[in-house]
Amino acid sequence: MKDKRITITDVTPHFHDGMTIMFGGFMGVGTPARLIEALLDSGVKALTLIGNDTAFVDTGVGPLIASGRVAKVIASHIGTNPETGRRMIAGEIEVELVPQGTLIERIRCGGAGLGGVLTPTGVGTVVEEGKRKITLDGVDYLLELPLRADLALIQAHTADYGGNLTYRLTARNFNPLIALAADRVFAEADSIVAIGALPPEHIVTPGALVDYLVIPREIQA
Repeated sequence: MKDKRITITDVTPHFHDGMTIMFGGFMGVGTPARLIEALLDSGVKALTLIGNDTAFVDTGVGPLIASGRVAKVIASHIGTNPETGRRMIAGEIEVELVPQGTLIERIRCGGAGLGGVLTPTGVGTVVEEGKRKITLDGVDYLLELPLRADLALIQAHTADYGGNLTYRLTARNFNPLIALAADRVFAEADSIVAIGALPPEHIVTPGALVDYLVIPREIQA
């Protein structure tokens, strides 16, 4: 199995203006802090971010919003980050709000190669504007299209050198599914162990899905 470890400085060449990036995390929990920091330091701009929320001004993807690097956000809510709301109202950023269950299903469809998902969520509300409505057995559904990204940025609890990942508690959240729905997957983990050290039944994201694994700061130093 290939050793997928890289240093954080090796990540920067993979960033470019206008990218679409999926990130794990729920209010910052499960968001890879060092990868977000590297993205911020790289200076790239006009990004589209896809994730559950925009966390807080100074945590998760919040600093990317506050620094004006983001052109569009696709998320289930932005209420915990007033800077996202301010920039949306000012016309500085586009925000597409998607019901949380619908959002993760659209990502799942993107990872599974499906053409979309039919859901009754949002029928009769502003959510249905501009979307195709399909009636089956007398029930109206919205056709929600798949979501994919150029990059997925993942936070894991433990990884092995081959990129097999485990998660801890709720930090698991969106991470396993976004690993399926991006062209390239970068992960950082709290700790990295040798191949074979992780019990197979504990592995949630297999290394076949992970392109690069960032070496923890203390090991890199």
